[in-house]
Amino acid sequence: IEYGIMQLIAETYDLMKRGLGLTDDELHSVYEQWNQGEINSFLMEITSQIFVKVDEQTGKRLIDEILDEAKQKGTGKWASQDAMELQVPIPTIDAAVSARDLSAYKAEREKGSQRLTGPAAALKEDRNIFLKQLRDAFYGAMIITYAQGMALLTRASRDHHYDLVLEDIAAIWRGGCIIRAALLKRIRAAYQENADLPNLLLGGLGEEVTQRQGDLRAVVEAAARAGIPVPALMASLAYFDGYRSAWLPANLTQAQRDYFGAHTYERVDAKGVFHTQWERG
Repeated sequence: IEYGIMQLIAETYDLMKRGLGLTDDELHSVYEQWNQGEINSFLMEITSQIFVKVDEQTGKRLIDEILDEAKQKGTGKWASQDAMELQVPIPTIDAAVSARDLSAYKAEREKGSQRLTGPAAALKEDRNIFLKQLRDAFYGAMIITYAQGMALLTRASRDHHYDLVLEDIAAIWRGGCIIRAALLKRIRAAYQENADLPNLLLGGLGEEVTQRQGDLRAVVEAAARAGIPVPALMASLAYFDGYRSAWLPANLTQAQRDYFGAHTYERVDAKGVFHTQWERG
């Protein structure tokens, strides 16, 4: 979960720094203000502090002297691997892992910046309006990230007989850890109300995301126009849209698999598995 949230914060940073041209002092103020409300969290708190730290060697802001290559110990990769084994979609977390991987290709990215053309990384949106949209988009994506992580724990507990009590886990995390956040109070309440809740989006927090989806769409759209990569925000929106879709085009995938590999398919009008000789008339 922390991978996803950290990547979401990094994307808001990119949008404000490159897109809006905010200074380190302005970034500090924005994150400090955000940390006062419903997105209060340990990660938001330390983010606001990072932008005012002065480098003892140069006298400049330390953040601007740090190389843009993110390291990882492997916890994000393990989460993605486990999710794939359990067939639980966690695309925001997956996107965060991939973003760290891509950051390591510094030399190639520098060559790409010279050879691959695209939009100038500048946003044309009204600054004050966009900052409000960005805040609400982040909150919605933050909820979606927690929803994915808790859904993974739910499936892991069921399949491996862990007997996890998600209400207690939320309380422990809120007590103090990397993902400590005010949101965990509401997550705990959601599992107090329904211990068998399969996904947080099916509870009251889903309504919070629904109310902010316009802001998430606006931010993703603006980022795409400006050529600023926001993979975690995009993945969060796609997950939300996929989860609220009663129909998905997976029937075509089933048909393709049966066509080239005789993997069979299921029908909407009959139980069982079926196979078709597709090349016959």
